[in-house]
Amino acid sequence: MSQMPQQAAVPKCPSCEEPLESGDRFCGACGYDLSVVPARPEDSPTLAINGAVPAPDGVDWPVARDSDGHGHPAPAHAAAELPGTDSGGSPLAPPPPPAPPAAPPAAPAAAPASSAPGVRFDRPDEPDEYPLQAPDPRLTSEGAAATGQAPPAEPTAAEKVCVACRAGRVDDDGYCENCGHAQPRERDHMEQESGPIAAVSDRGLRHHRNEDAFSVGCTALPDGAPASVAIVCDGVSSATRPDDASLAASRAAGESLLGALPRGTHPQQAMHDAILAASQAVNALADEPATAREQAPHQNAPACTLVGAVVTAGLLVVGWVGDSRVYWVPADRTTPPARLTEDDSWAAQMVAAGLMSEAEAYADERAHAITGWLGADAYELEPHTASFKPDRPGVVVVCTDGLWNYAESAEEMAEAMPLDAAARPLHGARVLVGHALDGGGHDNVTVALLPFPAPPQGAGSA
Repeated sequence: MSQMPQQAAVPKCPSCEEPLESGDRFCGACGYDLSVVPARPEDSPTLAINGAVPAPDGVDWPVARDSDGHGHPAPAHAAAELPGTDSGGSPLAPPPPPAPPAAPPAAPAAAPASSAPGVRFDRPDEPDEYPLQAPDPRLTSEGAAATGQAPPAEPTAAEKVCVACRAGRVDDDGYCENCGHAQPRERDHMEQESGPIAAVSDRGLRHHRNEDAFSVGCTALPDGAPASVAIVCDGVSSATRPDDASLAASRAAGESLLGALPRGTHPQQAMHDAILAASQAVNALADEPATAREQAPHQNAPACTLVGAVVTAGLLVVGWVGDSRVYWVPADRTTPPARLTEDDSWAAQMVAAGLMSEAEAYADERAHAITGWLGADAYELEPHTASFKPDRPGVVVVCTDGLWNYAESAEEMAEAMPLDAAARPLHGARVLVGHALDGGGHDNVTVALLPFPAPPQGAGSA
């Protein structure tokens, strides 16, 4: 229903302030529509001398202030601060005490009627940020008792503790039940020190898991002379379960050496037998049920490479299958270092046959294709072993290609290794792994350091 325009109720035009006559519907000067001018109210409040509006019914309303005297707006008065009366003039009952907050209902309730459209009162104001609901890991039993909160349950000795909050349990999926932090896998970074020798293995910066493994240990020969043992294995990534293969091979070879040397087996023969034991352990991983083979007929057998060293008081024995290496770095850096192994790889075969130079062969994309490995689908196993009698002290470096890719020549390896590696093998191994990671860490990195000659039993890193 449309409304008729109202007659002018003001003496001047609200737009141009030209005088108006009674009954004008538009301003004669500017054409302003006078129908939009609100009608004059029938009652006008009477202003007191001080400019305040007298309160109705004789209620002494507080006078609003523009400021509190310090440039801040004056606080507003709530209705509960003034006495009130009902429609009959009787005093209102005092408001009931506030009820304790109740649990939120399962379903949102309907919004109560409100004079302000577009505003919902069925839920409290939501904060801009939500605090984490996980308990504070620093909360102690004493602090929990003081605040009335229950302290977090402490993990038992058999359970893993989160590396981030140091308080929560780690579930079977590898996540903390307290803070949700994903835990690093056990093999992502491994370090071990056994007497005077040490080894470090790292996943690297590009691989999603660590497929390297190592085994280090010390023993004594029948005459009581000390002997140090290190085995390093590199899983073949194109094979099935390469991480399991390297772990099985390193454990089998290490146990074989540590068991054979005290019985008087010559170190070079013991190394040969250890490689055979590692091969059998990897072959056993391929013995799967027929149903598993039918479900994955294109999977190949688990496979890995192996390199190892045995250090005694006067003898150094190395053994290998694949492209992991052993380097000799003398303590006197003025004397030349040496590489003690030859790769079972396409590049090494090209160089040995005189078909390519070493630089040309290792620049080829086929350079790292291995020609020897441990596994059920390997060619005829040919363990390589060699014995050396160094005439001066030094350090034996046993490593995977994840390290020597960044220090390929013996001179580069010696330059990357700290001068005090013989006295601090664990520190030296960490430095070499860091050298590979700084270079790009494209592969898993594993290195073991063995001082030569083998120190007496009980000696270790400073």
